[in-house]
Amino acid sequence: MPFYAKDWRSPGESWIKTEDGWEKLKVLETNRKRLISDDGVFCRSADDDKENCALDNSPEPDKTKGCVPPHCQITLKCTKEVAGFNGLSDALRRLDFRSAVHDHRRFPYTAKLLELLLCQHRITNLSGCAQKSVLNVLEEIAVQAQGSQQNMHVLVKLLTDLRTIVRGDSWWGTPLGSSQLWGKHVRTIDRIGAIASSILPGHNDGDDKPKFEDLPEECVREILFRLADHRDLLSAAEACGVVQKLSAEQRLWKRLCRFHFTPVQINDDISQQTGGNQSNLETDWEDVFHRARRLFGLREDYAEILHLCRNCRCLFWKTYGHPCIVDHQQTDNKSDEPSSCDPEAFYVPVPPQAFLKFFSL
Repeated sequence: MPFYAKDWRSPGESWIKTEDGWEKLKVLETNRKRLISDDGVFCRSADDDKENCALDNSPEPDKTKGCVPPHCQITLKCTKEVAGFNGLSDALRRLDFRSAVHDHRRFPYTAKLLELLLCQHRITNLSGCAQKSVLNVLEEIAVQAQGSQQNMHVLVKLLTDLRTIVRGDSWWGTPLGSSQLWGKHVRTIDRIGAIASSILPGHNDGDDKPKFEDLPEECVREILFRLADHRDLLSAAEACGVVQKLSAEQRLWKRLCRFHFTPVQINDDISQQTGGNQSNLETDWEDVFHRARRLFGLREDYAEILHLCRNCRCLFWKTYGHPCIVDHQQTDNKSDEPSSCDPEAFYVPVPPQAFLKFFSL
């Protein structure tokens, strides 16, 4: 008789009723074994030993302290022997996206993932448990913005898109789906909106402090050179006269072109613009950037990104690692072997768009 699934001969998963709904016992047990700090450090601790658990401020956790990094095993291909379904709510909990909001390295990845779910109205196709998980992450972003006074523009954009979806996806005046569930969603959205409304912009304590406009042009130029998003550059040009003057410099846009596009893409775009004659014409790098952006898209750069291990088929944050089933440590007798045992060779980066492809959305 064929073996169709891993739980074919087992009684199944154990579920527990929580405030957020029904959750798997395995997920709860994993979360209880981790104590997560605002710096994103994961350390195993018991309920009676939380006060004595030391949390490091280093970017990587100390593996000697029994750390349990967040990871999520997924099914890449369903067969008769391996049947599985990847649940988004389970992945959001196991990868601990709520704590990722408080980590400045993982925040851009999390914000981009929510943006994809909201701007393309994919959230309406999710299950009720997955919708709760997404709203919980968004509420955590609101709490983070309230405490740090940062990323307010991200919160406003996500909240605006979410309210547009709630008002638009309706039938006979009510949203599609369970009315009781959407009632809870609306109360959560109102709670997030209240948190966003309570965030007050920082007021100036005095005029004697230096401002951004008071910096020399050389310092402002160096700051602009480190911007990877052209929208930030255009927004700064509208708010500051010095930035508006410097944003017209061609070398600034030339650096953006070299960051987002390959030399072949840049040369092809310049050749199309000049008709193949590049000797007597000056290159308008701002125009080249916008043309190449429409043709090839922009490069996504994240300080921390999810990776997929091809050995154990786990999604994990590369900085924190994961408990892989394969031992990559090389012994002294195998020191002459090629570097194929390097764990870096088995890790595949997973952008937010690729992450959503693992689920049926």
